[in-house]
Amino acid sequence: MIEYHADDYGISLEQCERMLDCHKNGRLNGISIMPNSEILEEAMELIKPYEDKIAYTVHLNLRDGKSNAAPEKIKHLVNSKGIYDISFGKLVLASYLPGLRKVIRKEAAIEYKAQIDRLLPYFKDGHIRLDSHGHYHMVPVLFDAIVDIIKEYGLDVTFIRVPRENTGLYLRHRKQIKDFKIINFVKVAILNTFAGRNMRKYPEIFTKAKPYDFMGVMLSGHMSYDNVRPVYKEAIKLSKKAGRDLEILFHPGSVHEKDALDKLNDEGRWFFVDPWREKEADALKRLPVVN
Repeated sequence: MIEYHADDYGISLEQCERMLDCHKNGRLNGISIMPNSEILEEAMELIKPYEDKIAYTVHLNLRDGKSNAAPEKIKHLVNSKGIYDISFGKLVLASYLPGLRKVIRKEAAIEYKAQIDRLLPYFKDGHIRLDSHGHYHMVPVLFDAIVDIIKEYGLDVTFIRVPRENTGLYLRHRKQIKDFKIINFVKVAILNTFAGRNMRKYPEIFTKAKPYDFMGVMLSGHMSYDNVRPVYKEAIKLSKKAGRDLEILFHPGSVHEKDALDKLNDEGRWFFVDPWREKEADALKRLPVVN
């Protein structure tokens, strides 16, 4: 099975409609939903006609917008207004400092449980799928927090995104890929390392929440048709040969509405107005079927 997936659903209704167009007129069959969306009920009404054809995933979020849990319970994750205010780097640091790790792990579990609870009614079969905004959930302290709540509350988690990528796949097609970003090699190396750690530490979690093969970080933010096409068929062939499913991640949800953009951090505002969002939507509509 190939899952053509889009992250960040729920920032604005217009953005949701743009993303759903990638299902109606393209290959999109998986969506990650922002659990702290201020328009969640309306966004879920929009997607309701397609709910049997699109897989939902909780897009755990510590990067953009306001917290779901009470700010006083997660004061190391948010500012005084309850807006997320902790960087990927600080979370990595917290993973290796015992005192800070204990605090962040506890607070992240509180926030993540509140986020899952908000979306749980939309998972009609009770099976929950998890990933995260910016792949933060792979950071050791946050993954530990996720395991804590899975075990404490007996959550039926059937999928957790593991953003591991085969760098050789891209190197073989290096000359055909435009806009290749060296920094993405660093991102992939970090995420691959964290993924290995999490899978070794918690094999029982991944027995049920079986991860897919994955592509999307090496070309992060630039998953256009021209960039994906050179590696697309080989990626599918490798996954099928190994007997595994494949998730191909896109970010096709451009945001142009001022009130929605004002609620994002600086990085988020830049990312969602970037013309590449339309290019990624175009890729979802143009990629061919591969048997």
